[in-house]
Amino acid sequence: MNLAVIPARGGSKRIPKKNIKEFCGKPMIAWSIEAALSSYCFDRVVVSTDDNDIADIAVAYGAEVPFIRPPELSDDHTGTSPVVRHAIHTLEEQGERFSHVCCIYATAPFLIPASILEGFNILKQDERVPYVFSVCSFPYPIQRAVRLSKDNYVEKFEERDFNVRSQDLVDAFHDAGQFYWGKTGAWKEGISVFRGDARGYVLPRFRVQDIDTLEDWERAEFMMKAIQLAAGTE
Repeated sequence: MNLAVIPARGGSKRIPKKNIKEFCGKPMIAWSIEAALSSYCFDRVVVSTDDNDIADIAVAYGAEVPFIRPPELSDDHTGTSPVVRHAIHTLEEQGERFSHVCCIYATAPFLIPASILEGFNILKQDERVPYVFSVCSFPYPIQRAVRLSKDNYVEKFEERDFNVRSQDLVDAFHDAGQFYWGKTGAWKEGISVFRGDARGYVLPRFRVQDIDTLEDWERAEFMMKAIQLAAGTE
């Protein structure tokens, strides 16, 4: 059996009620729930939340909320892995057993069902791989990054590669923040998602946007409207 866990706590500060704020016509979390359900990868799609409003909306869009997340796992400092482990343990206590678990972020409106399925297929193909998660390439060589001093003087992060041709630099990728497939044992043992034997599933840049500020939110809505316009669905 496969389980999807969508963490969605209610205490967002930079964007109040971010997980259920309307995004291009529906609550933000609805996009993740619908992608999970439409992938047909999961026996259960569960939202882990401490908030009754989020729970009600999650159920309305087809997810389950079989428990309320405890306060000690709902503060600003709790990471994703403990939340997923809590969901696994809670459902196991109810008699459920899962072979694979996928954490899907509630703020991932660009996630599509095909990516979830393809990530799962990669995970199944190699017994040695504990996790497969979404990544995206940086649009500019990170080796040429600069920082600014308190007086806005420019300082190089790395002198060695600064004058190397961009085509000769190693491509760099970042966590795309959409999905994290893992074998249940890896989640339960607390194995880091970012250790060397995890696999990356590469997403195109036009389907990746962190949504942490109102500026991020506006940019994401512009991106979604462009995608919908190109697809003829707007």
